[in-house]
Amino acid sequence: MAELEFRNAINQAIDEEMSQDENIFLMGEEVAEYNGAYKVTKGLLDKYGSKRVIDTPISELGFAGIGVGASMNGLRPIVEFMTFNFALLATDQIMNNAAKIRYMTGGQISMPIVFRGPNASAGQLSATHSVAYDAMYAQFPGLKVIYTSEPDDAKGLLKSAIRDDDPVLFMESEQMYGLKGEVSEEEDYTIPIGKAKVKREGSDVTVIAHGKMFHVAKQAARQLAKDGVEVELIDPRTVKPLDMETIAKSIKKTNRCVVVDEQHPFSGFASEVGYLIHRDVFDWLDAPVVRVTLPDVPAPYSKKLLDEWLPSPDQVIDAVNTVTYRK
Repeated sequence: MAELEFRNAINQAIDEEMSQDENIFLMGEEVAEYNGAYKVTKGLLDKYGSKRVIDTPISELGFAGIGVGASMNGLRPIVEFMTFNFALLATDQIMNNAAKIRYMTGGQISMPIVFRGPNASAGQLSATHSVAYDAMYAQFPGLKVIYTSEPDDAKGLLKSAIRDDDPVLFMESEQMYGLKGEVSEEEDYTIPIGKAKVKREGSDVTVIAHGKMFHVAKQAARQLAKDGVEVELIDPRTVKPLDMETIAKSIKKTNRCVVVDEQHPFSGFASEVGYLIHRDVFDWLDAPVVRVTLPDVPAPYSKKLLDEWLPSPDQVIDAVNTVTYRK
Protein backbone atom coordinates (compact mmCIF):
# COMPACT_ATOMS: atom_id res chain seq x y z
CA MET A 1 0.00 0.00 0.00
CA ALA A 2 1.23 3.49 -0.86
CA GLU A 3 0.22 6.59 1.08
CA LEU A 4 -1.26 9.20 -1.24
CA GLU A 5 -3.12 12.45 -0.91
CA PHE A 6 -6.74 12.32 -2.08
CA ARG A 7 -5.89 14.54 -5.08
CA ASN A 8 -3.04 12.25 -6.13
CA ALA A 9 -5.21 9.14 -5.93
CA ILE A 10 -7.68 10.77 -8.32
CA ASN A 11 -4.85 11.90 -10.59
CA GLN A 12 -3.45 8.37 -10.65
CA ALA A 13 -6.83 6.91 -11.61
CA ILE A 14 -7.27 9.35 -14.50
CA ASP A 15 -3.69 8.87 -15.68
CA GLU A 16 -3.93 5.07 -15.67
CA GLU A 17 -7.20 5.07 -17.61
CA MET A 18 -6.04 7.64 -20.17
CA SER A 19 -2.89 5.62 -20.79
CA GLN A 20 -5.00 2.56 -21.65
CA ASP A 21 -7.72 4.14 -23.79
CA GLU A 22 -7.10 6.93 -26.29
CA ASN A 23 -10.85 7.64 -26.43
CA ILE A 24 -10.69 9.10 -22.91
CA PHE A 25 -10.15 12.83 -22.69
CA LEU A 26 -10.37 15.39 -19.89
CA MET A 27 -11.95 18.84 -20.10
CA GLY A 28 -12.87 21.60 -17.68
CA GLU A 29 -11.90 24.94 -16.21
CA GLU A 30 -8.13 25.22 -15.61
CA VAL A 31 -7.52 21.46 -15.89
CA ALA A 32 -4.63 21.88 -18.36
CA GLU A 33 -2.25 24.84 -18.11
CA TYR A 34 -2.93 25.43 -14.41
CA ASN A 35 -2.86 21.70 -13.52
CA GLY A 36 -6.37 21.96 -12.07
CA ALA A 37 -7.80 24.39 -9.53
CA TYR A 38 -6.87 21.90 -6.78
CA LYS A 39 -3.91 20.34 -8.68
CA VAL A 40 -5.85 17.14 -9.27
CA THR A 41 -4.86 17.06 -12.96
CA LYS A 42 -1.21 17.97 -12.44
CA GLY A 43 1.07 16.69 -15.22
CA LEU A 44 -1.66 15.34 -17.47
CA LEU A 45 -1.35 18.07 -20.10
CA ASP A 46 2.38 17.44 -20.47
CA LYS A 47 1.78 13.70 -20.82
CA TYR A 48 -1.26 13.62 -23.11
CA GLY A 49 -1.25 16.96 -24.91
CA SER A 50 -3.85 19.64 -25.55
CA LYS A 51 -6.13 17.44 -27.66
CA ARG A 52 -6.86 15.19 -24.68
CA VAL A 53 -6.51 17.63 -21.76
CA ILE A 54 -8.58 20.67 -22.64
CA ASP A 55 -9.04 23.98 -20.85
CA THR A 56 -12.56 25.36 -21.27
CA PRO A 57 -14.16 28.77 -20.80
CA ILE A 58 -16.24 29.35 -17.66
CA SER A 59 -19.31 27.95 -19.40
CA GLU A 60 -20.51 24.81 -17.64
CA LEU A 61 -23.55 24.30 -19.85
CA GLY A 62 -21.42 24.62 -22.96
CA PHE A 63 -18.61 22.22 -22.16
CA ALA A 64 -20.94 19.72 -20.47
CA GLY A 65 -22.87 19.67 -23.76
CA ILE A 66 -19.66 19.07 -25.71
CA GLY A 67 -18.91 16.17 -23.39
CA VAL A 68 -22.37 14.66 -23.89
CA GLY A 69 -22.08 14.95 -27.68
CA ALA A 70 -18.60 13.44 -27.66
CA SER A 71 -19.83 10.54 -25.52
CA MET A 72 -22.70 9.85 -27.93
CA ASN A 73 -20.13 9.57 -30.70
CA GLY A 74 -17.88 6.99 -29.07
CA LEU A 75 -15.50 9.00 -26.91
CA ARG A 76 -15.26 8.74 -23.10
CA PRO A 77 -15.07 12.25 -21.63
CA ILE A 78 -14.14 13.18 -18.07
CA VAL A 79 -15.74 16.56 -17.43
CA GLU A 80 -14.41 18.44 -14.42
CA PHE A 81 -16.43 21.16 -12.71
CA MET A 82 -14.52 23.48 -10.41
CA THR A 83 -17.36 22.79 -7.99
CA PHE A 84 -20.71 21.07 -8.33
CA ASN A 85 -22.24 24.34 -7.16
CA PHE A 86 -21.26 25.74 -10.58
CA ALA A 87 -22.53 22.60 -12.30
CA LEU A 88 -26.09 23.77 -11.68
CA LEU A 89 -25.64 25.66 -14.95
CA ALA A 90 -25.09 22.32 -16.69
CA THR A 91 -28.00 20.42 -15.17
CA ASP A 92 -29.95 20.44 -18.44
CA GLN A 93 -27.16 18.47 -20.10
CA ILE A 94 -26.70 16.15 -17.12
CA MET A 95 -30.33 15.48 -16.19
CA ASN A 96 -32.13 15.89 -19.50
CA ASN A 97 -29.56 14.52 -21.93
CA ALA A 98 -26.86 12.39 -20.29
CA ALA A 99 -29.32 10.66 -17.95
CA LYS A 100 -31.94 9.91 -20.61
CA ILE A 101 -30.19 9.21 -23.92
CA ARG A 102 -29.90 5.43 -23.44
CA TYR A 103 -33.58 5.17 -22.45
CA MET A 104 -34.85 7.50 -25.20
CA THR A 105 -32.94 5.62 -27.91
CA GLY A 106 -34.06 2.20 -26.73
CA GLY A 107 -30.52 1.31 -25.70
CA GLN A 108 -29.01 2.16 -29.09
CA ILE A 109 -26.78 4.95 -27.71
CA SER A 110 -24.75 4.60 -24.53
CA MET A 111 -23.39 7.51 -22.52
CA PRO A 112 -19.91 6.75 -21.10
CA ILE A 113 -19.16 10.07 -19.39
CA VAL A 114 -17.89 11.09 -15.95
CA PHE A 115 -18.77 14.44 -14.41
CA ARG A 116 -16.44 15.06 -11.47
CA GLY A 117 -15.41 17.81 -9.05
CA PRO A 118 -15.86 19.13 -5.50
CA ASN A 119 -19.22 18.73 -3.75
CA ALA A 120 -20.69 20.25 -0.56
CA SER A 121 -19.19 22.95 1.66
CA ALA A 122 -15.60 24.11 1.42
CA GLY A 123 -15.01 26.46 4.31
CA GLN A 124 -15.94 30.14 4.25
CA LEU A 125 -17.26 30.31 0.69
CA SER A 126 -20.77 31.33 1.71
CA ALA A 127 -24.18 30.04 0.69
CA THR A 128 -23.83 29.71 -3.10
CA HIS A 129 -20.67 27.58 -2.89
CA SER A 130 -21.58 25.25 -0.03
CA VAL A 131 -24.28 22.81 -1.14
CA ALA A 132 -24.15 19.00 -1.33
CA TYR A 133 -25.85 17.85 -4.53
CA ASP A 134 -25.42 14.07 -4.46
CA ALA A 135 -29.01 13.32 -3.44
CA MET A 136 -30.42 15.74 -6.03
CA TYR A 137 -28.68 13.98 -8.92
CA ALA A 138 -29.46 10.56 -7.48
CA GLN A 139 -33.16 11.30 -7.98
CA PHE A 140 -32.77 11.00 -11.75
CA PRO A 141 -32.94 7.56 -13.40
CA GLY A 142 -29.92 6.89 -15.58
CA LEU A 143 -27.34 8.62 -13.37
CA LYS A 144 -24.92 6.90 -11.02
CA VAL A 145 -23.64 8.99 -8.12
CA ILE A 146 -20.41 8.36 -6.19
CA TYR A 147 -19.23 10.44 -3.23
CA THR A 148 -16.04 9.02 -1.75
CA SER A 149 -14.42 9.56 1.64
CA GLU A 150 -10.89 8.18 1.40
CA PRO A 151 -8.09 8.07 -1.21
CA ASP A 152 -8.23 4.31 -1.81
CA ASP A 153 -11.94 4.43 -2.59
CA ALA A 154 -11.41 7.48 -4.79
CA LYS A 155 -8.92 5.69 -7.00
CA GLY A 156 -10.72 2.38 -7.30
CA LEU A 157 -14.15 3.86 -7.87
CA LEU A 158 -13.03 6.55 -10.31
CA LYS A 159 -11.39 3.93 -12.52
CA SER A 160 -14.65 1.96 -12.47
CA ALA A 161 -16.63 5.13 -13.24
CA ILE A 162 -14.47 5.96 -16.26
CA ARG A 163 -15.01 2.44 -17.63
CA ASP A 164 -18.77 2.51 -17.06
CA ASP A 165 -20.99 2.88 -20.12
CA ASP A 166 -23.50 5.04 -18.25
CA PRO A 167 -23.10 8.61 -16.94
CA VAL A 168 -21.46 8.82 -13.53
CA LEU A 169 -21.24 11.81 -11.21
CA PHE A 170 -18.06 11.44 -9.19
CA MET A 171 -18.06 13.81 -6.24
CA GLU A 172 -15.14 14.84 -4.05
CA SER A 173 -14.67 17.20 -1.13
CA GLU A 174 -12.63 20.34 -1.61
CA GLN A 175 -11.49 20.08 2.00
CA MET A 176 -10.24 16.52 1.57
CA TYR A 177 -7.87 16.92 -1.39
CA GLY A 178 -4.91 17.01 1.00
CA LEU A 179 -6.15 14.05 3.06
CA LYS A 180 -3.60 11.24 3.09
CA GLY A 181 -4.42 7.56 3.14
CA GLU A 182 -3.17 4.19 2.02
CA VAL A 183 -3.99 3.31 -1.59
CA SER A 184 -3.72 -0.15 -3.09
CA GLU A 185 -0.76 -0.72 -5.38
CA GLU A 186 -2.53 -3.66 -7.00
CA GLU A 187 -2.20 -3.54 -10.77
CA ASP A 188 -5.35 -2.19 -12.42
CA TYR A 189 -7.06 -1.63 -9.06
CA THR A 190 -10.82 -1.07 -9.27
CA ILE A 191 -13.74 -1.10 -6.82
CA PRO A 192 -17.22 -2.13 -8.02
CA ILE A 193 -19.77 0.68 -8.18
CA GLY A 194 -22.64 0.14 -5.74
CA LYS A 195 -20.78 -1.61 -2.92
CA ALA A 196 -20.73 -0.06 0.56
CA LYS A 197 -17.94 -0.86 3.01
CA VAL A 198 -18.03 -1.52 6.74
CA LYS A 199 -15.05 0.55 7.85
CA ARG A 200 -15.41 -0.04 11.57
CA GLU A 201 -16.91 -3.13 13.18
CA GLY A 202 -19.27 -2.59 16.11
CA SER A 203 -22.18 -4.17 17.94
CA ASP A 204 -24.21 -1.34 19.50
CA VAL A 205 -25.29 0.98 16.68
CA THR A 206 -24.88 1.35 12.91
CA VAL A 207 -23.74 4.77 11.73
CA ILE A 208 -23.91 5.54 8.00
CA ALA A 209 -21.89 8.46 6.65
CA HIS A 210 -20.14 9.48 3.42
CA GLY A 211 -17.92 12.26 2.13
CA LYS A 212 -16.66 14.65 4.80
CA MET A 213 -19.30 13.36 7.20
CA PHE A 214 -17.58 9.97 7.27
CA HIS A 215 -14.68 11.59 9.09
CA VAL A 216 -17.04 13.40 11.47
CA ALA A 217 -18.72 10.08 12.27
CA LYS A 218 -15.34 8.35 12.62
CA GLN A 219 -14.27 10.91 15.20
CA ALA A 220 -17.53 10.43 17.09
CA ALA A 221 -17.08 6.64 17.01
CA ARG A 222 -13.66 6.92 18.64
CA GLN A 223 -15.08 9.05 21.44
CA LEU A 224 -18.07 6.75 21.94
CA ALA A 225 -15.74 3.76 22.23
CA LYS A 226 -14.16 5.41 25.28
CA ASP A 227 -17.64 5.41 26.81
CA GLY A 228 -18.21 1.74 26.03
CA VAL A 229 -20.38 2.19 22.92
CA GLU A 230 -19.15 0.29 19.86
CA VAL A 231 -20.18 1.91 16.57
CA GLU A 232 -20.35 -0.03 13.31
CA LEU A 233 -19.42 2.59 10.72
CA ILE A 234 -20.58 2.13 7.13
CA ASP A 235 -19.36 4.24 4.22
CA PRO A 236 -21.88 3.79 1.37
CA ARG A 237 -19.32 5.19 -1.12
CA THR A 238 -21.94 5.02 -3.87
CA VAL A 239 -25.10 7.05 -3.29
CA LYS A 240 -26.79 5.47 -6.31
CA PRO A 241 -26.95 2.54 -6.69
CA LEU A 242 -27.13 2.24 -2.91
CA ASP A 243 -25.95 -0.97 -1.25
CA MET A 244 -28.90 -1.65 1.05
CA GLU A 245 -27.79 -5.26 1.56
CA THR A 246 -24.71 -4.19 3.57
CA ILE A 247 -26.73 -1.63 5.52
CA ALA A 248 -29.51 -4.10 6.35
CA LYS A 249 -27.05 -6.78 7.45
CA SER A 250 -25.42 -4.33 9.87
CA ILE A 251 -28.72 -3.16 11.35
CA LYS A 252 -29.83 -6.74 11.90
CA LYS A 253 -26.76 -7.03 14.11
CA THR A 254 -26.88 -3.69 15.96
CA ASN A 255 -30.67 -2.99 15.90
CA ARG A 256 -30.07 0.78 15.86
CA CYS A 257 -29.05 3.31 13.22
CA VAL A 258 -27.90 6.92 12.81
CA VAL A 259 -27.44 8.50 9.35
CA VAL A 260 -25.04 11.46 9.08
CA ASP A 261 -25.45 13.64 6.01
CA GLU A 262 -24.07 17.00 4.85
CA GLN A 263 -27.36 17.98 3.25
CA HIS A 264 -30.44 19.82 4.39
CA PRO A 265 -33.05 17.67 6.15
CA PHE A 266 -35.87 17.71 3.59
CA SER A 267 -35.51 15.14 0.77
CA GLY A 268 -31.83 14.49 1.44
CA PHE A 269 -29.75 11.32 1.45
CA ALA A 270 -30.54 10.68 5.13
CA SER A 271 -34.26 10.94 4.45
CA GLU A 272 -34.15 8.30 1.71
CA VAL A 273 -31.88 5.94 3.63
CA GLY A 274 -34.07 6.28 6.71
CA TYR A 275 -37.13 5.33 4.68
CA LEU A 276 -35.39 2.34 3.09
CA ILE A 277 -34.27 1.08 6.50
CA HIS A 278 -37.78 1.30 7.89
CA ARG A 279 -39.10 -0.43 4.77
CA ASP A 280 -36.59 -3.27 4.72
CA VAL A 281 -35.52 -3.94 8.33
CA PHE A 282 -38.18 -2.36 10.52
CA ASP A 283 -38.67 -5.54 12.55
CA TRP A 284 -35.01 -5.50 13.63
CA LEU A 285 -35.03 -1.90 14.91
CA ASP A 286 -35.08 -1.30 18.65
CA ALA A 287 -35.32 2.48 18.12
CA PRO A 288 -36.35 4.80 15.29
CA VAL A 289 -33.60 5.82 12.87
CA VAL A 290 -32.12 9.21 13.80
CA ARG A 291 -30.47 11.49 11.24
CA VAL A 292 -27.86 14.20 11.67
CA THR A 293 -28.01 16.81 8.90
CA LEU A 294 -27.49 20.47 8.17
CA PRO A 295 -30.18 22.82 9.48
CA ASP A 296 -32.80 24.03 7.00
CA VAL A 297 -30.93 27.26 6.29
CA PRO A 298 -28.24 28.24 3.73
CA ALA A 299 -24.57 28.21 4.69
CA PRO A 300 -23.37 31.23 6.68
CA TYR A 301 -20.08 33.00 5.96
CA SER A 302 -19.08 33.63 9.57
CA LYS A 303 -16.59 31.01 10.79
CA LYS A 304 -18.37 30.65 14.15
CA LEU A 305 -21.77 30.26 12.52
CA LEU A 306 -20.34 27.84 9.94
CA ASP A 307 -19.00 25.61 12.70
CA GLU A 308 -22.49 25.54 14.23
CA TRP A 309 -24.12 24.93 10.83
CA LEU A 310 -22.08 21.85 9.90
CA PRO A 311 -22.83 18.48 11.53
CA SER A 312 -20.36 17.83 14.33
CA PRO A 313 -19.04 14.79 16.23
CA ASP A 314 -20.99 15.99 19.28
CA GLN A 315 -24.23 15.88 17.28
CA VAL A 316 -23.44 12.35 16.15
CA ILE A 317 -22.70 11.31 19.74
CA ASP A 318 -25.98 12.86 20.86
CA ALA A 319 -27.87 10.95 18.12
CA VAL A 320 -26.19 7.67 19.12
CA ASN A 321 -27.07 8.30 22.75
CA THR A 322 -30.69 8.84 21.67
CA VAL A 323 -31.03 5.55 19.76
CA THR A 324 -29.22 3.59 22.47
CA TYR A 325 -31.40 5.18 25.18
CA ARG A 326 -28.36 6.60 26.98
CA LYS A 327 -29.76 10.12 26.72
